[in-house]
Amino acid sequence: MSNLPQGAGDPTGRYVRHPNGHVAPMSPFTDVWRWHVTMTASILFRVTIGAATVGAVLLLGWVAAVAAGPEAYAKIAACSASPFGLFIWFGLSLVVFSFLLNGARHLINDAGKGLDLKSANLMANIAVWGPLVVTVLFWVVLFAAGKVSL
Repeated sequence: MSNLPQGAGDPTGRYVRHPNGHVAPMSPFTDVWRWHVTMTASILFRVTIGAATVGAVLLLGWVAAVAAGPEAYAKIAACSASPFGLFIWFGLSLVVFSFLLNGARHLINDAGKGLDLKSANLMANIAVWGPLVVTVLFWVVLFAAGKVSL
């Protein structure tokens, strides 16, 4: 096939001839692949890594405030209890639940299980939508128990 001109002998049209003469499959981002939930789960897992880095910096700031004394800690506690602080805490809890569910998905896949299409789709959907559901339920419980208020 490498000696054929573009499209010749290839009814799918999925091969191209590069300027250097090399015939190769087209990029998966053109006509070959379609968007899939497993791709979403993978991308979101990488996004949560960046968000966890932000959370680690905030945790480091909290530890520094504890070490600096009661006045600095009171400022951090007031910021955390503000609507913006609660929004940040909501996001960080979303990151934690995403890590847990995506981590479980990866652990199952690493054991060689759940690799068939049906299982992979189910676990990817759980990894994409589950963190949002669990986070909302978690915060509903926190508000209902009076642990958090606006």
